[in-house]
Amino acid sequence: MHDIIDLEARGIPAAYVASEAFRQAGAAQAEALGYQPAVVYVPHPVQDRTDEEIRALAANVKSDLFASISGEALQQEDRS
Repeated sequence: MHDIIDLEARGIPAAYVASEAFRQAGAAQAEALGYQPAVVYVPHPVQDRTDEEIRALAANVKSDLFASISGEALQQEDRS
C-alpha cells in the first residue's frame, strides 16, 4: 500500500489487487495510513492456481482494475 501512496503522490494512478482473505487487513492498513486506495479483490486462494486459472482470474477483473485507475470508479465490487 505504501507503493500505491507513493505512485499516486507522483501523479500516477494506482490500485492494488488482493485476495478476499486480505480484505480486513487491507482496510486496517488503509485506516492506519489515513488513505483509501483503489482496490480490486479476487477469490482466495491465489497461490495454488495454475497459470491458466491465474490468466482467467486476471481477465475477469481486468476491466475493474482499469476502471479503478482511470478514475471511473473509486472502489470495485467483489469478483467471485
